[in-house]
Amino acid sequence: MTHLTIREIADVWKDEKRPYVKRSTFATYMLALENHLLPFFGNMTELTEATVQSFVLQKLNAGLSAKTVKDFLIVLKMIMKHGVKNKWLEYAEWDIKYPTSTGPGNIEVLTIANHKKVLDYVKGHFSFKALGIYICLTTGLRIGEICALRWDDINAQTGTLHVKRTIERIYILEGDRKHTELVINDPKTPNSLREIPLSSEALSIIRPLMKVVNPNFYVISNDVKPIEPRTYRVYYKRLMKSLKIPEIKFHGLRHSFATRCIESNCDYKTVSVLLGHSDISTTLNLYVHTNMEQKKRCISKMFKSLGK
Repeated sequence: MTHLTIREIADVWKDEKRPYVKRSTFATYMLALENHLLPFFGNMTELTEATVQSFVLQKLNAGLSAKTVKDFLIVLKMIMKHGVKNKWLEYAEWDIKYPTSTGPGNIEVLTIANHKKVLDYVKGHFSFKALGIYICLTTGLRIGEICALRWDDINAQTGTLHVKRTIERIYILEGDRKHTELVINDPKTPNSLREIPLSSEALSIIRPLMKVVNPNFYVISNDVKPIEPRTYRVYYKRLMKSLKIPEIKFHGLRHSFATRCIESNCDYKTVSVLLGHSDISTTLNLYVHTNMEQKKRCISKMFKSLGK
C-alpha cells in the first residue's frame, strides 16, 4: 500500500467528483476542505476515530453547530473512501460522540404584531424590494428563491407562484485562484420545486403589476438582472431597523410564515409541502413543540374515546 496524505487524496478526489455534482454542491465541499478539513487533517496519512473526535470537539467549541460539523464529516468520509478504494489509506470506523443537546434550539420568528406590521407597511409603501419581503412572509420562500423569482413564475389567473430556481454566490477554486461567482440553480432539493397559492391580499397587490411588468424580469429588482442574496439582506436589515422591529435573520421570515401556519392549525403535511421540505420530520422538528396544555387535551381525548 502506498500511503498518501489526506491533502493528496483530496486533490485527486475533488477532480473526479467535480463532474458529478452541482456547482453549488461542489463549492460547499471546497469550502469545507479549504477552511476546515485540510488545515486539520491535510498532512495526516490516517484517519483514526480519536483524531476525528478531536476535530469534532474543536469545531463545536469554536461555536459551529453539530449539523455543520456532521456535514464536514460527510466530505471527510468521501475522501477516506476514495483513498481506501485506491489503496492509499487504511479504512477506519468512527463512532463520533456529540455533547448532549439541551433541547431544541429556539428559532427566530416575528411576533404576530410585527408580522402584521411588516405586511401593512409594504401595502402602504410599495416598492419591488418590499414586495419580496411581503411574498416571503406569506409563502415561506427562502432568500435565494425570492431573489430568483421572475414575473413569469407567477400565474395571476390561478393565483399561484411557482418556485423553479434559486440564486446563490458560490466559492470557486481553480488551481491557486479563489473567487466567488453568482449562479442560478435548481432549488435546494426536488421537493423545493413547488407551487404555492397566493393570498387574495397578495393577489390584489400583484395582479395590477402583472399587466405592466416584463414577464422575464426578476420580481424584486424588476429588471433583467437579479438582486443577489447578500445585497437583499442589507436592504432587509435596514427595513427592519426603520420599522423598529427586533433584528432577526432573513430566514426568520420563513420561520415566521411556518409558525403562523402551525399556530393556525394547518396540517403538518401541507405546511411541509409549502416549505419544500424533503421530509415532514424536518417540519415537525423545527416548528411543532407540544406544550403541557396540548398534552393534557390529548390525554383527555384518548379517555373520551374509551368512553371514560
